[in-house]
Amino acid sequence: MNSITPSSATASKPGLKVAGPRFFMAGRDAVSLGFTTNQSGKLFLVGRTTMRTALLTAVTFAACSVSLADKGLDYTVKLTTVTSGWDGKKCWVHSRAGAIPAHAPGNPSNTPIVVMTTQKLRITGSDIFDGLHDFRTDNLGSKWSGPAPHAALDRRPMGEGIEAAPCDFTPQWHARTGKLLGTGKTFWYKNDEHFRGPPSDAVYSVYDPGKRTWSAWARVDLPELPQFKNCSAGCAQRYDLPDGDVLLPVYFRPTPTDVRARVTVVRCKFDGQVLKYAGHGNEIEIPDNEERHRGFSEPSLTRFKDRFYLTLRADHRAYVASSEDGMSFDKPRRWRFDDGKELGSYNTQQHWVTHSDGLFLTYTRRGADNDHIFRHRAPIFMARVDPKRQVIIRETERIIIPETGTRMGNFGVVDVSPAESWVITTEWMQPHQPDLWKKYGTDNRIFCARIQWSQPNRLAP
Repeated sequence: MNSITPSSATASKPGLKVAGPRFFMAGRDAVSLGFTTNQSGKLFLVGRTTMRTALLTAVTFAACSVSLADKGLDYTVKLTTVTSGWDGKKCWVHSRAGAIPAHAPGNPSNTPIVVMTTQKLRITGSDIFDGLHDFRTDNLGSKWSGPAPHAALDRRPMGEGIEAAPCDFTPQWHARTGKLLGTGKTFWYKNDEHFRGPPSDAVYSVYDPGKRTWSAWARVDLPELPQFKNCSAGCAQRYDLPDGDVLLPVYFRPTPTDVRARVTVVRCKFDGQVLKYAGHGNEIEIPDNEERHRGFSEPSLTRFKDRFYLTLRADHRAYVASSEDGMSFDKPRRWRFDDGKELGSYNTQQHWVTHSDGLFLTYTRRGADNDHIFRHRAPIFMARVDPKRQVIIRETERIIIPETGTRMGNFGVVDVSPAESWVITTEWMQPHQPDLWKKYGTDNRIFCARIQWSQPNRLAP
């Protein structure tokens, strides 16, 4: 195992108070290379490589030097690659996973089953998606099977030349029913191009671990209300209540012609097969009326201690809101660091990593020597949240997935076990930047950052 100590030359860069080396890889076979970081700021390379051309170059890698040990919680990161390679026409995107706990229904083993969904994107267009595939590991990522196509998660004819594709999908374990339930949204196409003015649907599907199949994707049964004519659960983290009710954050257009989307939390009943509406909370609007914007989208929900928290995407910045009951939220505020400066995340999603002893946010942002990345959607950071002040504790910020010359802003989080949470993302091969890709060895890799906790996460299944 090799270690690289942070260099003082990079420690003074704005926004990266303490930095160590960042690495990148080249070669399609660079699948077994990983790293871990610890709070001393050291980067440890683990595993072995089978790269055709081995390349390891030091650039800046952010690592927090302030220990969380005084608060009883620390973690290391091991970065692995699930798969790599593409045909230059379509690339994997929207890779997210759910975990079936050991000894849960359908998993008699001592190890969690992790199922990761992903889908192909046509790069000559915007958000032109194929149906969903999945990868699966029964041994904590030592070996992945897949990608497996699923007719039940494929595009579906909706009219002459019109199809709808399930996308922005997030699998998550539903403990009450013992089911892996995935939620997402639809994109509609006409002759394989965007179909303007269609509805957007909040959709779901249920996984059968024995058959390794998914149920046919279905629309969430929502009431006939104007705000639910164009309603999405894309890229959202949900929260399941102890009684089995599902709190599913969604975003919607209040009228068909109003593009300024709002967010609400839909409370659903789930019996293991059907996800059905039971009510919804207040409608959350963007508070900055002076800005031109498309409103809120891609909300993610969590609960920490006695409050619920929503993180919200908007065009110009990210926001956070909180609630006592998970349905009625206070006025959203801009995400900021604890020194008062804005976080710098914009026009993309953020997600929660929730440990029983600490709340963390994962995100991308400006100010990380990443102006060459589309919307600054790489690297992926993780930092601890002060839940009372609803701010990011700057000194805890670390890069958990380094930038590799392309965007990674569409990602997901899964609690695999009390010992580990995983953050999964994909090298999204747009825009076309072959010189950068050659430099970094960018090859549509699906990365899995294994957050390995210093103490058990009592919230994990």
